[in-house]
Amino acid sequence: MEDVKIYLDNAEEAMELAAMHLEETLGRIRAGKANVHILDAVRVDSYGSMVPLSNVASLATPDARSITIKPWDKSMFRPIEKAIIDSSVGIMPENNGEVIRLGIPPLTEERRRELTKQCAKEGETAKVSIRNARRDAIDKLKKSVKNGVPEDVEKDAEEKVQKIHDKFIKQVDAMVEAKNKEIMTV
Repeated sequence: MEDVKIYLDNAEEAMELAAMHLEETLGRIRAGKANVHILDAVRVDSYGSMVPLSNVASLATPDARSITIKPWDKSMFRPIEKAIIDSSVGIMPENNGEVIRLGIPPLTEERRRELTKQCAKEGETAKVSIRNARRDAIDKLKKSVKNGVPEDVEKDAEEKVQKIHDKFIKQVDAMVEAKNKEIMTV
């Protein structure tokens, strides 16, 4: 007889990964105030290999409207500036010889609406992943009945999968709602 707990654990792990990915993705969306996570996707050419910006410089937010980047090696100023300009961050870096400063411009109402739509889209992608994990788990549970698992055990496990699914869907909704509130706050 198969153990249905394995299917439940696998489904929960897949749903948790979807929620964690959403949290990471929402962290990269610029909400009008300085956040070093908007630079997570920036890769810098450092001695022939592409590395994350945080590997070659310290990142800080001295105030709500700017990010400072202090390279550990003075020769990295040009590659860091080039990487930021070439990235999708959309902010022009200012170099004063000591630090690179990114001034975060205030968001327009139109841009705020675009960002909330983007958040909703990311949230929906996470929900689809969660639903797929639920569907896969339920399919495996139905197949397990053929391998000797009693039907009542399978039905109980299906209910547990649904409860786990509902918990993660609520978590995704809360994360998207919080990010939208952050974006729309002027």
